[in-house]
Amino acid sequence: MTDKTNVESFDLDHTKVVAPYVRLADIKKGTNGDEVYKYDVRFKQPNKAHMAMPALHSLEHLTANSIRNYSDKVIDFSPMGCQTGFYLSLINHADYEDVLHILEQTLQEVLQATSVPACNEVQCGWAASHDLAGALALAKEFLAQRDEWHIVF
Repeated sequence: MTDKTNVESFDLDHTKVVAPYVRLADIKKGTNGDEVYKYDVRFKQPNKAHMAMPALHSLEHLTANSIRNYSDKVIDFSPMGCQTGFYLSLINHADYEDVLHILEQTLQEVLQATSVPACNEVQCGWAASHDLAGALALAKEFLAQRDEWHIVF
């Protein structure tokens, strides 16, 4: 057993989870009563597979842009450094089934994309690192496993 850390995902036993899944990873309560819900949206099995960086980068752009069409509670959709998934953060939105529905609608919209939004040097910090076809393949694969998203272990 390793020492406990200050990072929830570091304390998750990555050998026990079964991707793909969507897991409530944390809830932060603000002093004024707001709650931030952080979801672990795992596309790939940790330490067995990962998303190629250009495809992950494009999927991040596509999803971050589209997801706000389905919820005004989204704070952020950001990639994990391990390249196995994303973190989705929402404010004052605790309905897990609705989060799954928001993700499903978003990824269905992503599949219709013909270009990556903000894929240029003005709007992106590494505009040369994108792969639309790879992003669409990742979205399609994750959606095909929709019935498994609620199974974490």
